[in-house]
Amino acid sequence: MRASRNATFGALAVPNYRIYAGGSLLSNVGTWLQITAQTWLVLQLTDSGSAVGFAIALQMLPSLLFSPVAGVLADRFDKRTLMSWLQVGMAVPSGVLGVLAISGQVQLWQVYLLAFCFGTARAFEAPARQAFVGDMVGPEHLSNAVALNSASFNSGRLVGPALAGLMIAALGSGVAATGYVIVGNALSYGFVLLALRRVDPSLLLQSSHGRGGRGAVREGVRYVRNRPDLLLLLGTVFFLGAFGMNFQITTALMVTDVFERGAGEFGLLGSFVAIGSLAGSLLAARRPRPRLRFVVGAALAFCVVQALSGLAPTYVTYALIMPFIGLTVLTAVTTANALIQLTSAPAMRGRVAALYLMVFMGSTPAGAPFIGWVAEQHGPRVALVVSGSLAGAGILGCAAWFVRHDSRPLARLRERRRAGAVPRPGRIGPASSGLAD
Repeated sequence: MRASRNATFGALAVPNYRIYAGGSLLSNVGTWLQITAQTWLVLQLTDSGSAVGFAIALQMLPSLLFSPVAGVLADRFDKRTLMSWLQVGMAVPSGVLGVLAISGQVQLWQVYLLAFCFGTARAFEAPARQAFVGDMVGPEHLSNAVALNSASFNSGRLVGPALAGLMIAALGSGVAATGYVIVGNALSYGFVLLALRRVDPSLLLQSSHGRGGRGAVREGVRYVRNRPDLLLLLGTVFFLGAFGMNFQITTALMVTDVFERGAGEFGLLGSFVAIGSLAGSLLAARRPRPRLRFVVGAALAFCVVQALSGLAPTYVTYALIMPFIGLTVLTAVTTANALIQLTSAPAMRGRVAALYLMVFMGSTPAGAPFIGWVAEQHGPRVALVVSGSLAGAGILGCAAWFVRHDSRPLARLRERRRAGAVPRPGRIGPASSGLAD
């Protein structure tokens, strides 16, 4: 029986997507194993928040450098083949880092180099994955599938950090213990490879291919530049990524420096964030028509909760705030992602998704070292208040710009006037801004 378009799990009625989602969920658990273990590894090697921030920045930097080219490849070539090769490209540096840690030979520069290599493969894989979802489910289920992908990622986040913390603690909490966990992530990419092999190509939508070359990158940038709604979304996720979503830095330092806890408690906090993140993803999945104002409102709510978390007096209080951080930020990010894909022309979807990922993931290199430095110099509590405040100020600035530059409310009013539905009074106030969309 065909699932309702508005059903929370409607996209799972599509056989190809159901196969892909199963493999992706298992791989997502592995991803969060590595994120948690790599953060703990850097702390074991350096005891430095700045070093953690720099490692995260290097892992995200390729998204800033290579996403436009990656988007052109996603629009130009077969996405399933591209994704298969790039699973291997992510597994290899993960495996090498894990083996180095297990052997006790790992050095900080190696962590940095392998984080950059891993991030490069992920930068090329992400736009293809985003666009491939549309090929599997079509426009009817696209918004739901985007939200379910986010729910899958955060289901992995619910299990991965806690599992990683338990494994690291059980194996002695040292450098070698993190290596075994990271190797687990390297093996998890096999689940996605298997799922991609089982996908039936005859059931995929044949999206039109854009042209290649540097002109194709410029074409994508020009397309986004002429869309104030897309620029608002990109601005919002930039400030979220640069100053808001630095969980690995602030949470690790809150656990070790403020609350004086260990790896198990650190991993548990990641799962508390995931409870809210999963709820936010499922909330977005139930919305048949994502709206700009919903993105902005959720993003600002996150900024407030992030700043308030820096005032938490105890570990338990801080842990209880974590689900609200996950809920607000994932509601904003998932809805923004769905809007980006739903409102972009099919032939441009890979490039627009790549620009979104470049801004969202590539903004971390700009913010993570700064937030790490603030945490090191002034403490993680101050870093949380500063990060929430800076992100909120930036998002409010983007919303104000959008209200001034969006021409769609005026165009709609002119249409209604031509149809005789609206009289001709004077000016249009701010209430008619596109934030109502």
